[in-house]
Amino acid sequence: MNRNVEANFFPQIVESIKEKACILIIDNNRDFAHSAKLALERTGRYFVYEENDGSKAHQTAQGLKPDLILLDIAMPETDGGEVAARIESDPTLNRTPIVFLTALVTKSETKSGLQIQGHPFLAKPISIPELVAGIEQSLPARAVKGGL
Repeated sequence: MNRNVEANFFPQIVESIKEKACILIIDNNRDFAHSAKLALERTGRYFVYEENDGSKAHQTAQGLKPDLILLDIAMPETDGGEVAARIESDPTLNRTPIVFLTALVTKSETKSGLQIQGHPFLAKPISIPELVAGIEQSLPARAVKGGL
């Protein structure tokens, strides 16, 4: 008496991801990217993916189609400015908001309303409440939970 029991877990996972905004963190600092990913996912609001190689960041963004990109400026080989330019020139990604993350500015400069290459930025080190606030300010309305 052989019985096949099929369990279909994947659709539930896909549905729960659709309810959350998709965030791509591009940062060569693996420890920062991973701890930010875990902290943001713990809020229950976001599905977060991390990319630690700036030269692969555009390709990762093309595959993921995130709702928002958190992008480190100072990275080896391909810096955040180059990554942002590639994303902006891509017709499938050019409307994706980019928020720069950088240790090159102070928290007071962040609050001044200045932008880097036309994008808002957040100063490192950053607390999770500050990061969430920065994400929520830049997240498109369609990606906000309940607005999908």
